[in-house]
Amino acid sequence: MNEKADLYTATLDGEWIKSSYSNGNGNDCVRLMKIDGGVALDDSKSPHREPLRYTTAELDAFIRAAKAGEFDHLVEG
Repeated sequence: MNEKADLYTATLDGEWIKSSYSNGNGNDCVRLMKIDGGVALDDSKSPHREPLRYTTAELDAFIRAAKAGEFDHLVEG
């Protein structure tokens, strides 16, 4: 099994973390949880769906790109 597939066998028994910019009622949040070998990403509006899973390297690359403004055009009005 490859590393990416292994992430989907990791248990989700940690604590979900959400951004302080998320809606305060907890029902409009993208949430992250540290799992063995990576992170799980969840949408609090759809708890019945399986969370996506990413390696720490994938999440690191995404965060670096977001900080560099590479996705700003997606949210600009």
